[in-house]
Amino acid sequence: MAKVLRIINRFNLGGPTYNVAYLSKFMSPEFETLLVGGAKDSSEESSDFIVENLGLKPVIVEEMMREINLKNDYAAYKKIKKIIQEFKPDIVHTHASKAGTLGRLAAFSCKVPVIIHTFHGHVFHSYFGKLKTIFYKKIERYLAKRSTAIIAISEKQKQELVEIHKICNAEKVHVIPLGFDLSKFQENQLEKRKIFRSKYNLDEDEIAISIIGRLVPVKNHSLFLEGLKIISEKTSKKIRAFIIGDGESRSEIETKAKELNIPFTNGTKTNEKVLLTFTSWIKEIDVALAGSDIIALTSFNEGTPVSLIEAQASNKPIVSTNVGGIENVVIPNETALLCENNNLSEFSNRLLKLIENPDLRINMEQKGWIHVREKFHYTRLVSDMEKLYLQLLKK
Repeated sequence: MAKVLRIINRFNLGGPTYNVAYLSKFMSPEFETLLVGGAKDSSEESSDFIVENLGLKPVIVEEMMREINLKNDYAAYKKIKKIIQEFKPDIVHTHASKAGTLGRLAAFSCKVPVIIHTFHGHVFHSYFGKLKTIFYKKIERYLAKRSTAIIAISEKQKQELVEIHKICNAEKVHVIPLGFDLSKFQENQLEKRKIFRSKYNLDEDEIAISIIGRLVPVKNHSLFLEGLKIISEKTSKKIRAFIIGDGESRSEIETKAKELNIPFTNGTKTNEKVLLTFTSWIKEIDVALAGSDIIALTSFNEGTPVSLIEAQASNKPIVSTNVGGIENVVIPNETALLCENNNLSEFSNRLLKLIENPDLRINMEQKGWIHVREKFHYTRLVSDMEKLYLQLLKK
């Protein structure tokens, strides 16, 4: 039996949490897994329910936090090192940046045979200034040299890591896309649609446009609001928009909406019928997707956005910026209309095109589930990972 120590930054709502949970739960009996995670960030919704629903009891390292703090980071490093010494893993597999740094340094120190890191995204553009970005790249190059393998979650991300940011050579990078249990997005769609639309007072002839994710600068909600303002003045249809999620940029996004004279409401307090509703986090995201008609994404940078995989699993057409691994997640012009990064004219025109053309929406809806149901299923993720683990252990 091979022992796997799996380490993630924290259990926040998103693809990384689902994937470490599925990999910890569903790998074959020849792999024994211990799951370790950091402290919950106060600005994010806890996703403990994801691991708890699978019967997992991860070890929490409270000192492993989102922000850099030398005292906390060193304490977290020492705790992870102690866990490694006691558990004696054959494989240490880290997920995301903070866990990747502390976990791999501890694994090197303890001479773990196989050390793997998954880039669920990266911070090499659109997050920090030039000097800080250079610093992070140097750290990742150092860590990559001492890693047995690097996992990218899309071909596009592999290209960025190898050719653009030069983190490591191509031979070290293995592409293993994310995997999810997507079946719930096909179940009881009509019933779920009624629940969402009744809650937010949506008439059947109103087109609901939703953007889902953390409210943070890299998600570029300003582009969504500016596009919403333009289409609200041009469209012949009745539209409503929903910002689903929460985070540190909430007040800035509300201020932007006020500047654009977009009427909005806090959907957690009132179901007032206005153009824009902030819903905060919705755990039953399958209900929100069933009630929506179009899903938008406006990020400056993305790895593999879960919201777009789930949108296609729910048969929803997409309008998105073409950044990161998005073109490997959707089928351009078939399940999604893509625009250049931060291009307001392209984004608003594509969104308006979908709003005004119901036949186009229906055509795109029919292709989403077919595209994602096997490519992004967790059984494929688990199978791919087991093959890589066995391959690396043999070496």
